[in-house]
Amino acid sequence: MAAAQNNRAKTASANNVSWREITPAAVVLVTGPEEYLGIRAMDRIRSLVRTATPEVELSRLNAGSYEAGSLAMTVTPSLFGEGKLIEIEGLEAMNDAFLADGLAYLQNPDQDVVLVLRHAGGVRGKKLLDAVKSAGWPVVDCQPLKKDADKTAFVVSEFKAGGRRIEGEAVMALVNAVGANLSELAAACSQLIADATTAVDAATVERYYGGRVEATAFKVADAAMAGNGPVALSTLRHALATGVDPVPLVAALAAKLRTLAKVAGANGSPATIARNLGMQPWLVEQAQRDVRRWTPEGLIRSIQVIAEADAQVKGLSRDPVYAVEHAVTVIATSASRR
Repeated sequence: MAAAQNNRAKTASANNVSWREITPAAVVLVTGPEEYLGIRAMDRIRSLVRTATPEVELSRLNAGSYEAGSLAMTVTPSLFGEGKLIEIEGLEAMNDAFLADGLAYLQNPDQDVVLVLRHAGGVRGKKLLDAVKSAGWPVVDCQPLKKDADKTAFVVSEFKAGGRRIEGEAVMALVNAVGANLSELAAACSQLIADATTAVDAATVERYYGGRVEATAFKVADAAMAGNGPVALSTLRHALATGVDPVPLVAALAAKLRTLAKVAGANGSPATIARNLGMQPWLVEQAQRDVRRWTPEGLIRSIQVIAEADAQVKGLSRDPVYAVEHAVTVIATSASRR
C-alpha cells in the first residue's frame, strides 16, 4: 500500500509544469492563490492556442454559478469545426453541478478542445483536482513568492525573457523597492526592460523606484548596517517626516540582520551557502563582506534591539518613532565602519 501511495505522489508531482513553460493540452489545471501567476499562465496558454489555431473559439464559464449541462454544450463542435478553448474560473467555489459534470468530462475529454481549469486554492473541489492530477494532465501550481530568493529569481527570469541584463545589486534593489506585490514587481521589470538600452544597474533602479517606502526603508537599513549612524538617522527622520510608517522601517532592518546572522553561522563556499539557505550567491557574498565589520556580541545586541523595536512599533509603545530611532542608533554603533 505504501508503495502504491508513493507512486501516486510521484505521478501527481511529475505533471507539475512552470507557468512560464506550460503548453496547451486537452485539460490544464492552474491552481494556487497567486492571482498574477495564474493570469500569466492562462494568458500563455491562450496565446499559444491562438497562434496554432487563429480561428479558435474561446468560451468562459464560472464554476460557482455553473448550470448543469453547460460544459457538454460548450464542447459540442461548431458548424464550422473551429478548435475550442474553454476557460473555467472559480473552481474554488464550484457548485455540485459543475463537480459532477467536470468529473464526467474527465473520463473522456475531447482532444480537439483545450480546457483550462482555474482553482485559486482551498479544499473545495478536491475530488476534481485529484482526478486531473491522477490522470496525468499538466498542473501549474501558482504559489505566492514569499522568499527574497524566489523574487530575485523571478526578476532575473523576467529580464532574461525580455532580452535584457540586470546586475545583481539592481535585482535586490528592485525586490526591496517593489517586491511586496508580485504584479507591481512584474510591471517594474517590464518598464525597465522597455526603457533600458544597456544592462540595468542599481543606480537605474534608484532613479525609477528609489522614492518608494520600501526603498527608503532599505536605505535606512543599509546605512545602519554599514555603521553610518548620521546618514541612517537623517534618512530615517526624513522618511518619518514624510509620513513613512515605522513598521516597514523596522522590517527592513530585521530582514538585513536575519540575512547577516544566517550567513555568519554558515560554512562553505558562497554557492553552497546560497543553495542551503535558498539565497542568491551574490547576496551571500555581499553578506560575507558585511559581516566582517560585526562582532558576535554586536550582532546579538542588534537582533535583540530590533526584536524589541518590532514589538514596540506594533503597539507595545506609545512612542514608536523613538523605538525605531533607538534601534537604528544601536545597530549603527554596533557595526564598525570601514
